[in-house]
Amino acid sequence: MKIIPNLWFDNQAEEAADFYVSLFENSRIKNKAYYDAESSKVSGMTAGTLMTVEFELAGQMFININGGPVFSFTPATSFLVSCKTSNEVEKLYSKLSENGNVLMPLDSYEFSEKYAWVNDRFGVSWQLLLGTREQKITPCLLFVQKQYGKAKQAIDFYVSIFDDSKIKEVVTYRQDENEKEGAVKFAEFIINGQQFTAMDSGRDHKFTFTPAVSFMVECENQNQIDHLWNNLSAVPQAEQCGWLQDKYGVSWQIVPAILAQMILDKDSERSARVRKSFYQMKKIDIDELLKAYEQK
Repeated sequence: MKIIPNLWFDNQAEEAADFYVSLFENSRIKNKAYYDAESSKVSGMTAGTLMTVEFELAGQMFININGGPVFSFTPATSFLVSCKTSNEVEKLYSKLSENGNVLMPLDSYEFSEKYAWVNDRFGVSWQLLLGTREQKITPCLLFVQKQYGKAKQAIDFYVSIFDDSKIKEVVTYRQDENEKEGAVKFAEFIINGQQFTAMDSGRDHKFTFTPAVSFMVECENQNQIDHLWNNLSAVPQAEQCGWLQDKYGVSWQIVPAILAQMILDKDSERSARVRKSFYQMKKIDIDELLKAYEQK
C-alpha cells in the first residue's frame, strides 16, 4: 500500500503542481486525468478540463485535484520539509512565502537553528526545517480545538490499524510550557512505512482539519479496503467514492491500487464505465469495478 497526500484546489491544481515541482530536486509531473461526461455530471466541473495531476516531489507522491471552491487548506495539515543547508531553507522560504502568509518567520528556534512555517499562495501549509531526515517531505497533523490533546491517542490508533507501523518519538509538554501537561509537543510515527508527524496546540486557532488535504491509501485487495474502511470511517455523511473522515476529522481515500490504471485506460469506453461505477460507491468494491472494466 502507498499513502499519497491529495490536495484539493478550485482551479489551480496544475499551476500549483508545476510550482512545487520547480522547487524540489527529484521532482516531476507524472499523470494527468480530465473530467469526462460522467465525472462532470457528478462533480459539476466542466467536461474536458483537468481533474487531477499526479506528481512527485523529492520522492514523495502527491495528487492535486481540481474540485471547485468547496474546501480550504488550513495549517492543521502541513508538510514538514527537511533541508540539508541554510541556503535551501532560505530559498524555499522565499519562494513559498511569496504572496502567501508567514505563520512563524524564518529564524532560529530551540528545536532548529533555522526554521519557518508558511502558507503558500495557494494556501498549502509548509514547515521548513534545517536538518537531515530520512524522508524529505513529511505530513504533519496539528490537533486543535476539540481535537486538542488527542494527538497521542490518534497516533496510537493509526499505528494499530496500518501494517508496517510504529511510533518513533513522542515529546510531551511540561507543566510550565503553557500547554496541557502531557499534550504532544512533537511526535514522529510511521504508518505503512511512511513517516508522519503530529502536534497538539491549545491556542485559539480558528481552523481545524478539512478534506482539502486527504490521504489516499492504495490497497492491494478488498480485505485491505474493508479493514481500513471499517476502522477509519466515523462520519457516514462524509462517505463517498472511497472518501471518509475518521474520528479526529482527518480525511482519507481508501481505494484499490488498480483504480488509476483503469481510470486512465486509453479505451475511453472502459474508463467511462469504471468511473460511472466508481461514482456510485461509498466504500469501493473492487469486483464491481473489474466487472465494469471488463464488460464486453
